[in-house]
Amino acid sequence: MGIREEVYYEGGPALGDLIINLLLGLTVVGIPLAVGAIVRALWLRYRITNRRVSVTSGWMGGDRIDVIYSDIVKIVTVPRGFGTYGDMVLTMKNGSRLELRSIPKFRAVYDYINEKLPAAAQKANAAAKAK
Repeated sequence: MGIREEVYYEGGPALGDLIINLLLGLTVVGIPLAVGAIVRALWLRYRITNRRVSVTSGWMGGDRIDVIYSDIVKIVTVPRGFGTYGDMVLTMKNGSRLELRSIPKFRAVYDYINEKLPAAAQKANAAAKAK
């Protein structure tokens, strides 16, 4: 029998992202941002477990991407919403990237994912964060 998969975070993007972009949508320039936030709120879901990161997205949530921690070589984070949520980009061994937009409590999620990575990736992330 395999190791049980334990869920650390399961849910959608931060509510603050939707609120801020809806307020920006009151201007003509902010309408595309508001539409993007609504689409993310409706169909984007994250599932972060002790074994993998899964992202369900696309039209009506029809696309799913799973990444195991041993494939990740680098994580970059960008705080948004006054630091209450943020974006995260996971870079894989093959050079592809997975963008996680508007992750609630992204610093804690970053720490959780980073501790699951191989030692070389953890060192690379620590060096990049120190810069």
